[in-house]
Amino acid sequence: MHKLWLKLVPSWLLELPDVGTSPERYKALRRNMIVLMIFVTIAPLLIMAAINYYQYQAALHKEILNPLRSMVSKTKHSFELFLAERVSMVSFISSAYSFQDLSDEKTLNHIFRVTKQEFGGFVDLGLIDSAGLQVSYAGPYDFKGKDYSGQRWFHEVQIRGVYISDVFMGYRNFPHVVIAVQRIMEDGRGWILRATIDTEKFDNVIASMGLDPDSDAFLLNRNGIFQTGSKFYGEVFEKCPLPITPVSYEANVVEQVDPQGRKIILVYTYFVQPAYVLVVVKPQAEVLRSWYTLKSELFFVLLGSTAAIFLVVFKLTDRLIRRMRESDEKREAAFREMEHAHKLSSMGRLAAGVAHEINNPLAIINEKAGLIKDLIEYASSFTERDKFLAAVDAILRSVNRCRKITHRLLGFARRMEVQIEVLNVNEVITEVLSFVEKEALYRKVELDLKLADNLPPISSDRGQLQQVFLNIINNAIEEVSDGGEITITTWEADNETVAASIQDNGQGMTEETLKNIFEPFFTTKKGYGTGLGLPITYGIVKKLGGNIEVWSKKGEGAKFTVYLPKATPLETGGHDGSL
Repeated sequence: MHKLWLKLVPSWLLELPDVGTSPERYKALRRNMIVLMIFVTIAPLLIMAAINYYQYQAALHKEILNPLRSMVSKTKHSFELFLAERVSMVSFISSAYSFQDLSDEKTLNHIFRVTKQEFGGFVDLGLIDSAGLQVSYAGPYDFKGKDYSGQRWFHEVQIRGVYISDVFMGYRNFPHVVIAVQRIMEDGRGWILRATIDTEKFDNVIASMGLDPDSDAFLLNRNGIFQTGSKFYGEVFEKCPLPITPVSYEANVVEQVDPQGRKIILVYTYFVQPAYVLVVVKPQAEVLRSWYTLKSELFFVLLGSTAAIFLVVFKLTDRLIRRMRESDEKREAAFREMEHAHKLSSMGRLAAGVAHEINNPLAIINEKAGLIKDLIEYASSFTERDKFLAAVDAILRSVNRCRKITHRLLGFARRMEVQIEVLNVNEVITEVLSFVEKEALYRKVELDLKLADNLPPISSDRGQLQQVFLNIINNAIEEVSDGGEITITTWEADNETVAASIQDNGQGMTEETLKNIFEPFFTTKKGYGTGLGLPITYGIVKKLGGNIEVWSKKGEGAKFTVYLPKATPLETGGHDGSL
């Protein structure tokens, strides 16, 4: 139906102007929205007389079939629960008892009696060794010593560990299924505990669905063989005459015509284990009986809804477009201005930190250089060699420290546009931490680094990437209380992406806050927050070709994860790029 509507709508209504803030764009957008909304409101009324039957029938199909899907899903769950309980029981017995314990038929018979009494449905219980020979047996037959090594199920349970068979007769001459569980001993040899379950419970579950006399429900295997009897289509172990439906582990609905010529609605779902298919069949006439009573009511609902749209479409559209235009203009201008201001603010904070860090090395340089000069000029014999060497070493360390600090500052501040280079995320994070470690030390905030070794390189902009991590880490420090903990982790997310996460144990965020943290001007820091730090961070990450995800829970802290694209072999020059 949606394709038909698109053909009826004039193409010029779907071609909106390019995104921008010009007055012509908003005039055209308002005009198109009004005309389009009126058109799609009037069109159903004009064609309702011809196609209302099919529209309502399609709408009610979905509403009527949902309970059928739900019933099939619940029944499937009942079957799975019944089988899971039996599998768990067999698995528990094989775990609780050793091979030697179960080899004793007296012990096995006692376990079998208790299991049959408490759970029901168990027909027999047998222990099979790794060669396929039945070592012990509890049940109404004499199967001790029987060789199963040539049977398919014996090899399948050795591969899968758990096996549930199709329904079959076997020696017992009544429908049953087999559940087998394998256990591995310390010496590497395996053994199997095998239980037989009757299928009476299958029939009880189907009967509990409460189907009407004209409906049917049954189990099939993947080959279309009945696992339970059917009212209309066959008995157990016969081939189902209805077509086998495509695999779907959710309740699915198809319309068919059965061999009796009835139009039916077939609802089915596949089991994962065992390989069964639950099928429910209902006549279409019965399913759609309520459609006729709802037809007139739905007509008036549609008519009333269309009238309401006519009343509000003009005013709401005009108001929406006006506010959209004002908001776009203000946001675009403010975001550009505040992004630049926020960058300058971040650089100012970095410069202050660098100035503080560089004072101590400069003082050491001055002191040690003077001492060296005195020793060289006035010492008649060079007896202060040790002190001289220590001073020289201190000078070199201080000079190197100053060089690193100024290099970081220049590397962070010199570029405003994206300039891509091959980087190591661990190195960028380490550089950023040098600017916040004093504040973290002052507040006794523990910075736990879990940086992956041999992390693949990325292709990104160093300065803007530093700003991303600085914004997130600063937010984390502000959120944690004194003595809190911040964990910074890096890893290789997949073949194309490197990830870095910053997790704190602060106060966390509510769901409402979490939905709006990347909205410009949204802030929880009343009085001093601009609400632009995270929006700018988000924009930078997107501009660098990455993605950012946030997890937070009130009272449990927050976790920001940044995903960045790896550098290509061409960009790294054929090297692995690990730094």
